[in-house]
Amino acid sequence: MPSGADSLWRMHRLLVLYPPPTDPDHFRTYYEETHLKLVAKIPGLRGYRYGFDVAAAEDDSPYFCTFEGDFDDAAAMVPRLKHPRARRPSPTSRTTPPAVPSL
Repeated sequence: MPSGADSLWRMHRLLVLYPPPTDPDHFRTYYEETHLKLVAKIPGLRGYRYGFDVAAAEDDSPYFCTFEGDFDDAAAMVPRLKHPRARRPSPTSRTTPPAVPSL
């Protein structure tokens, strides 16, 4: 067990990296007020965290937003990634990042 750890929990973590959107304020509002409500309903999702204004050690970050979702195992996570809604862009072009997020 790693030093300082009280327990060891095995899980699968999904990391999504969003590139800068064309309209950052609109993206942030849509993401927090609409998208995360849908995310919270994903079966098997144990917890999640997200953040905006991602900093890089040097230069500008290629990412605007990050998301991490925790699942018990691959059997709980993988089917969610194959669902058609997992890859569908948001309802308006203003909220869609200029490129598909990296999973």
